[in-house]
Amino acid sequence: MVATRHEAQFLPVGSAAQQRRIAYLKDGAEGTAPGLIWLCGFRSEMTSIKASALATWAEAHHRPCLRFDYSGHGQSSGQIEHGTISHWLEEALAVFDHLSHGPQLLVGSSMGGYLALLLLRALLARSASAAARIKALVLIAPAWDMTELLWQHLPASARAAIMTEGVYLRPSRYGDGPYPITRTLIEDGRQHLIGAATFDPGRPLHILHGLQDPDIPWEHTLDLVAHLSGDWARVSAIPDGDHRLSRPQDLELILHIVGDLAGA
Repeated sequence: MVATRHEAQFLPVGSAAQQRRIAYLKDGAEGTAPGLIWLCGFRSEMTSIKASALATWAEAHHRPCLRFDYSGHGQSSGQIEHGTISHWLEEALAVFDHLSHGPQLLVGSSMGGYLALLLLRALLARSASAAARIKALVLIAPAWDMTELLWQHLPASARAAIMTEGVYLRPSRYGDGPYPITRTLIEDGRQHLIGAATFDPGRPLHILHGLQDPDIPWEHTLDLVAHLSGDWARVSAIPDGDHRLSRPQDLELILHIVGDLAGA
């Protein structure tokens, strides 16, 4: 059966007991390159305000837009408690490989910004031709090395719960229930640290960060810029912006930067 417009389709990722059904949406038109790939934040979904605004922009500018839910998120299978950076990176690579074609611009928010960087790094390690399809990145309050950032800012009691009980339910300031931080997530994340070695993205990279962000410190973005080599990174600081950057003026700025990098 052919999916109707705006109806989720599914991509199997992994094998045997590790197989997940990854929900995705394809919007816009196939005619104009580069296409756009949206990468969500932790506990976010492909139907969020920013993702939907990007899809609407893509339709208006006749560009393909691909968005998806990680396992344990949104319409995809699995439980978030079983999720790891390894799984979510594997899913992002599968979506890129099997569902996108030609040049792409990655747009990632929070953990999605981190996964966009990991996706690029994985493609660079694979081959120059594979990585060449990524033309630019837009990162919104990127939570790079997220698991270590979490670990460093957790109180001692939360760290103890993770080590002894395997999980800590971190309170959310957004009214969407506690965020499960598992020992498996923390330990797996140490295999994917960007800060362990200098990283040259090799293409334009624009970061947006709200100076009133209570979740990802502004200094974390400054550290990322200092860590990247090649003078590719540009930063837009939003003085009154929070972590989500979903207000109309935030969306307008994000889409303006996407348009500039996409050549709209």
